[in-house]
Amino acid sequence: MKDLASVASQLITVRDYLRYAMSRFESAGLVYGHGTTNALDEAAFLILEGLSLPIDQLDPFLDARLLLSERERLVELIEARVITRKPASYLLGKAYVKGIPFHVDERVIVPRSFIGELLFSDVLIGAEGLIQEPEQLSNVLDLCTGSGCLAILAARVFPNANIDAVDLSKDALAIAGRNVEESPDSDRIQLFQGNLFEPLKGKRYDLIITNPPYVSQEVMQSLPPEYAHEPKMALAGGEDGLDIVRVILQQAPLYLTSQGGLICEIGEDRDILEAEFPSLPFIWLDTEESSGEVFWLAAQDFPKIK
Repeated sequence: MKDLASVASQLITVRDYLRYAMSRFESAGLVYGHGTTNALDEAAFLILEGLSLPIDQLDPFLDARLLLSERERLVELIEARVITRKPASYLLGKAYVKGIPFHVDERVIVPRSFIGELLFSDVLIGAEGLIQEPEQLSNVLDLCTGSGCLAILAARVFPNANIDAVDLSKDALAIAGRNVEESPDSDRIQLFQGNLFEPLKGKRYDLIITNPPYVSQEVMQSLPPEYAHEPKMALAGGEDGLDIVRVILQQAPLYLTSQGGLICEIGEDRDILEAEFPSLPFIWLDTEESSGEVFWLAAQDFPKIK
């Protein structure tokens, strides 16, 4: 166990803590993937959020000299990240998607869905996208909402839509409720507790977005410690990871309007899904960091399921 007071007395600037954190993270063999992909980004996020500084403005603060209380806080956060292996977002209680902050703790997975990026991309939205007139959407559903982040982002993208958000976990919905309360669009977002579509009988949506559990049984057994801190029910998707995705495909047609569509994230098992549903014309929506992990299906595509 390091002498934290001694470390804090020797490190003075933000640059010092960035270097120190990167060294500690690399030597400890930490795993990333909860909003960051490497030691530098993880260290920068932990330091900037830990100091209540803008998380996208590292350079202006690199040579800032820190108060002793600030230095002690950073040393504690860095050591906690190494010792507990908790993602930085859990240690800080905050995660960001498209620059928007969301409250998180271990009752929800750390927001990182590729759908969050796609909602703001011209692949999906705009004259050349699959949804050319986002202002025309009236009702949107976020299935397996978790922290509520995709529902809140959807409310920004679809300014005239009412957003329903569903999760099986009451604990997750407690966090989602807090995030919704702080959203400027809270009056258009309604949370439901239940199993997938069960609380929504009789409703139809112009768009369903969902980032369901999709981790296979084999992968669940070998997850790095960082992922073990997340709720198992938000990750585990059955033997091959696609149990819940199959249910969504079977039930979605009952809840889509005639011109509606489904956006679903499934991880890296595209081949399994395409082999099982050869008649479905999946459109795969790629991002800067993903390929073949999110699909689009229009309502009229579903009758082709055999």
